[in-house]
Amino acid sequence: MAEPAYPPSTAVLLCPPLGQDLIRSHRLYRQLAHMFVRRGLAVMRFDYYGSGDSCGDADQTTLARCVDDALVAAGELRQRSRCRRLLAFGARLGGSVALQAHDRQPFDALMLCDPILDGVAHRAQLEALHAEMLADTRRFARPRTAAEGAGQWLGFPHGEQFGDELAAMHLSVPPAALLLDSAHVFPRAGNIVALDEPLGWDDLDRLEVAIQSHELIARVQRHMETLQ
Repeated sequence: MAEPAYPPSTAVLLCPPLGQDLIRSHRLYRQLAHMFVRRGLAVMRFDYYGSGDSCGDADQTTLARCVDDALVAAGELRQRSRCRRLLAFGARLGGSVALQAHDRQPFDALMLCDPILDGVAHRAQLEALHAEMLADTRRFARPRTAAEGAGQWLGFPHGEQFGDELAAMHLSVPPAALLLDSAHVFPRAGNIVALDEPLGWDDLDRLEVAIQSHELIARVQRHMETLQ
């Protein structure tokens, strides 16, 4: 957890995405954390069980446990920072986790970037991208078979429960939440803000390219000013 030099009144929990999205957005989350600390806020970045630097294997990760981990992290952040307000940011499945955690123990504000709301569509997209990647001879000397890539999405193992949870996931965004839309798939309403530059989460040609967006950070910073 990063803390400012004096006790903050507001803290921010950064809920990470999963799989390839986690790797690609690592720098973005680090930049956001530094921006929040410069504004005098306490910030916590963390990894879910089976993801990132946490214990466990990737195929043991479940959405239910990710939500539980986010709630534990939120409680730890509240206790350590003694904040009066707790905000949450999440991109992609990190946004999905933040939304489900919010349903159980509401945050004072939500900031979401391209959150996954339709789990069925996201699962189908992952499977399509994975099949396309296996056939890509720019990455492999020969196309990989479906059997060679079984149980993975874009190089990351996943468990059966995780796939089932995606198939059952249908979420909605509270009207007061900031929703940053880089793919321009959400209607322009309320706090839904279209980013000028697509982040390319589902662009196979950018699979190894870090997600960076000065515009996103500026939008989040501008939104923070409205909350004070």
